[in-house]
Amino acid sequence: MRIVTAGEDALILYLGEKMSPAIAARIRQTGAQLRLMMGAELIDLTPSYTSLLVTFDPLTTSHRTVRAKIQQAIAQPGNGVAASGRLVSLPVFYSPETGPDLEDLAAGAGLSIEQVIAIHQQREYLVYAIGFAPGFAFLGEVDPRIAKPRLPTPRLRVPRGSVAIAGAQTAVYPAATPGGWNLIGRCPTRMFDPEAEPNMPVGVGDRVRFQAIERQQFLALGGEL
Repeated sequence: MRIVTAGEDALILYLGEKMSPAIAARIRQTGAQLRLMMGAELIDLTPSYTSLLVTFDPLTTSHRTVRAKIQQAIAQPGNGVAASGRLVSLPVFYSPETGPDLEDLAAGAGLSIEQVIAIHQQREYLVYAIGFAPGFAFLGEVDPRIAKPRLPTPRLRVPRGSVAIAGAQTAVYPAATPGGWNLIGRCPTRMFDPEAEPNMPVGVGDRVRFQAIERQQFLALGGEL
């Protein structure tokens, strides 16, 4: 465990070198403890795979005080805070129409398209971090049989809702953006809505399970082709 200065109003807590459910749980619990302990002194918490960025108000507290509170929060794990968050089900229309890399991924893995779809649905994926774009949740880890590196050349535009795989991670693109992940389907659920409360259906520490739906159901739920 390391605590590193990240500016006049921030500290970063490092809890490991490699992402894991255990580290993700500690980050979630430590963040919840800090929210209770710091109150208005806390400006923001930014969790990642193995770290937690703590941004504070330098007019009301100091690096030394915040560092001590981080150490105290780590020493009091849990305190009624669940190690994992909610289980969220996300519908997906898996098809070559919505997942242009689905056939290549299946062929490269020596699997049928149906097997890839079944394998992708079998696991609960932990939300390790949210970044790249608002609502882009990095989920892990996919079954090694369907893990695949990013594309050599990113696409200039990936449609909103695209469900994708890169390495051992999977994700849903919250908006139409450039991207180099392997696309296997599309989700009609909006992953980021600035006018909704909450504005994202998942948060760090939540678990996600994907559920296959048919084309007609995808369209009825607001999916776009």
